[in-house]
Amino acid sequence: MTRFALILATAAFATPAFAEEDKAVSCGYQAQVVSAIQAARLDRVAEREVPEHILAQSPDWPEQYNNAIPLITPWVYEQKRRVIRNEDLGAAWSELCLQQ
Repeated sequence: MTRFALILATAAFATPAFAEEDKAVSCGYQAQVVSAIQAARLDRVAEREVPEHILAQSPDWPEQYNNAIPLITPWVYEQKRRVIRNEDLGAAWSELCLQQ
């Protein structure tokens, strides 16, 4: 019975670690998406053309993160140009994502 308790305790402690690792990876990919959208805005890509523009560059993130592009683009495009030029929105997104 003690082996079972040890295995159960190990599994209980391992699960949050894996969840945190998955969260960190996911937040990292989301931050890459935000940074790509920010770069498109700096390149003066029209908002409606952002998904095609980014996907034409064959991004490194998993394909499922492509679905976030049209959802995040309006948020990036509503930021003032001075913010787009001077702030790292990807880093800000990652920080907020990791806090949740």
